[in-house]
Amino acid sequence: MVSIQHPEYVPDPSLDREDMEALQRELAADAVFGDAFDFDPTAIGATATADARQTELDGKSSSPVTDELPIVAGIDQAFQASDGSQAGPGEFDEAVSAVVAMQDGEVIERVFAASPLEIPYVPGLLSFREGRSILAALAELSVEPDVLLLDGSGRIHFREAGIATHIGVTVDVPAVGVAKSLLCGTPRWADAGVAGGEPLDAGTIVPIAADDSMETPPGTIVGAAVQTRQFASGNRSINPLYVSPGHRVGWETAAQIALATAGEYKLPEPIRLADQWVGELTAAE
Repeated sequence: MVSIQHPEYVPDPSLDREDMEALQRELAADAVFGDAFDFDPTAIGATATADARQTELDGKSSSPVTDELPIVAGIDQAFQASDGSQAGPGEFDEAVSAVVAMQDGEVIERVFAASPLEIPYVPGLLSFREGRSILAALAELSVEPDVLLLDGSGRIHFREAGIATHIGVTVDVPAVGVAKSLLCGTPRWADAGVAGGEPLDAGTIVPIAADDSMETPPGTIVGAAVQTRQFASGNRSINPLYVSPGHRVGWETAAQIALATAGEYKLPEPIRLADQWVGELTAAE
């Protein structure tokens, strides 16, 4: 299981905004935005086959795998009405977090947990809305993941304390944020030899530097735009993912882990499977 190592950082939605932001600054000061782990990131596999994936989702909790290979846990969230009723937009009152742990491309465990939604979504304060359900789900794991992949930002954040940083520091596990949109920061297209706005080849990594909207010194590399997949035709393009270190992972390693865990789809497979499963868990019956 994953246990809380720093209870002072457990997200408290009852805090006012000023206190939440102050806590985030403390989190960022304690976060390690460089490689500080004891696994081989190059040993992280991509995915199993499509047929195997369907078998993985049949409710079994474990598969025979090599113990030495790193365990990667993908985390995603969805929302529902706690009483099971049909809820419309803005009527959800419960966050549900799903965790899918993978090793060598195989799903070895999946768990979930729910917690009340106590505050609305506020850009930059996502962890105070969804963090408690994530921590509860991680506590249900019987395996110990080597790295967490979260749907959201890490260091690419106004105060360097996105949800991947908040959760990673709280449980003191290496963590990576994988976001579909860029919260802040400026991609350094020229550093990757590409022009901004042009489709990126699969495998391209573009450093992202802190900008004036962030409390981080401008120019600091806080993450990367990572092109995990691309259409074969030049007429269409897939947008990159915005990957950033959450805790105990450097930005280059975070980008490589995102590439290594991406299978046939854009998202890293542990997050994609967590997204798929949490959608099933919260689907109206």
